[in-house]
Amino acid sequence: MPLYEFTCPGCGRSFEELVRSANDTAAVKCLTCGSHNVRRKISMFASRASGAGLSFSAAGASSCAPTGG
Repeated sequence: MPLYEFTCPGCGRSFEELVRSANDTAAVKCLTCGSHNVRRKISMFASRASGAGLSFSAAGASSCAPTGG
């Protein structure tokens, strides 16, 4: 289930809600005032890059080749 962010124009509270599908957002109500007049916020997703500073150039790739033995 996706986690959506909402804001309530009535009381100004922002909150998150697990919703089965985008069509079910009409059933969401504010956790503070109970209003169904809530707006879904555009959420940013979090990502994390590992190995900062790694180069994906051809020269960098050749250093991963097995050495002769």
